[in-house]
Amino acid sequence: MNITLSIDEQLVERARETLRATGKSLNQEIREHLQQLTGAGSVERVVERLAELPPLGNPDGWKWNREELYEDRIRWPR
Repeated sequence: MNITLSIDEQLVERARETLRATGKSLNQEIREHLQQLTGAGSVERVVERLAELPPLGNPDGWKWNREELYEDRIRWPR
């Protein structure tokens, strides 16, 4: 979707200069801000964090048992 915004020209230029250092475009920065504002992408972030957790077992077939799981109190990322 295309949107027309009314923003001070000097503000836009300063923002573009600042974003050049990060390699982002103004469009990309606004899109990311709106995604963060609305919570869009939060499911993807949770999935990424879960993928980073160590597996509950090992390649040899050993798995955690219930007592060990409760003893260690797995810490979920926030």
